[in-house]
Amino acid sequence: MKEISKLMEYRSDVQVVDATLRDGGLVNDFYFTDEFVKDLYHANVKAGVDYMEFGYKASKEMFEESKFGKWKFCRDDDIREIVGDNDTDLKIAVMADVGRCDYRNDILPKADSPIDLIRVATYLNTIPTAVDMIENAAGKGYEVSCNIMAISNAQESDLAVALDILGKTPVNVLYIVDSYGALYPEQIARIADTYMNFAAKYDKKVGIHAHNNQQLAFANTIEAVGDGVDWLDATYCAMGRGAGNCAMELLLGFLRNPKYNIYPVIRFIERQMIRLQQEGTVWGYDLQYLMTGLLNQHPRTAIQFTKEGRKDYTDFYKEIVVQD
Repeated sequence: MKEISKLMEYRSDVQVVDATLRDGGLVNDFYFTDEFVKDLYHANVKAGVDYMEFGYKASKEMFEESKFGKWKFCRDDDIREIVGDNDTDLKIAVMADVGRCDYRNDILPKADSPIDLIRVATYLNTIPTAVDMIENAAGKGYEVSCNIMAISNAQESDLAVALDILGKTPVNVLYIVDSYGALYPEQIARIADTYMNFAAKYDKKVGIHAHNNQQLAFANTIEAVGDGVDWLDATYCAMGRGAGNCAMELLLGFLRNPKYNIYPVIRFIERQMIRLQQEGTVWGYDLQYLMTGLLNQHPRTAIQFTKEGRKDYTDFYKEIVVQD
């Protein structure tokens, strides 16, 4: 059991990352209005959130621009239209997905960009390219994190090798990512211990990005905090792919950290998130996401189930059990 001080004491190293535009963009193909994005930016500034992730640096050759909103591609000029010179304490982040971005050309030198942090997303089998991306971004002057996705499917020995390789790079933060929402707090504790050992060895920080398929994103994030994890991802109203993520309003309320202010978060939810839901944008926990989480599967089948408006949950369960 965690010592109460581990959960309640002030930790100056804690960094909260808002992933609403990026993970939430997977729900609506990144079609957010400028009004929404500007309001979100200002809410994050007022709430004391440390980083705001604007979206992806996706390849314009791989993805047809006409089929997505601009935060799929995160052009520097589009970010500047929202943040100006960003004369605030909030830092700007984007995600670069291994194999889905042209990082050598689309990520400019930090001196020419409003972006502060490049978040490299990789699977275990693409670690070599992730290493090149990390070195490229660090060489251009950026802070860099690395999200190792789908670790619920990883062998512990493979994960240890990957962390050892990444630890030798200039990456700043190593992220635990429960891509399928399949992990439980007890598992998070063991995984966090592995990450923390390599982080201590190589002087890195550790972060967590949780999904809510089993309504454990918040619980798993709290567990990670108690295990010494400092970088915490969250989204407003838990908006994110499929079942969504750890809710920003829950996280800031839990942290009780004097640098954070929950009121601007509540105000933004009232002004923007509720309207988004009323207009028909769909995300969040439901039976189909629970099922893929229980079976440790990618939620793509549950996402398709949702898009088709299906309600035959038992048939869906039989389909994915056979697939599993």
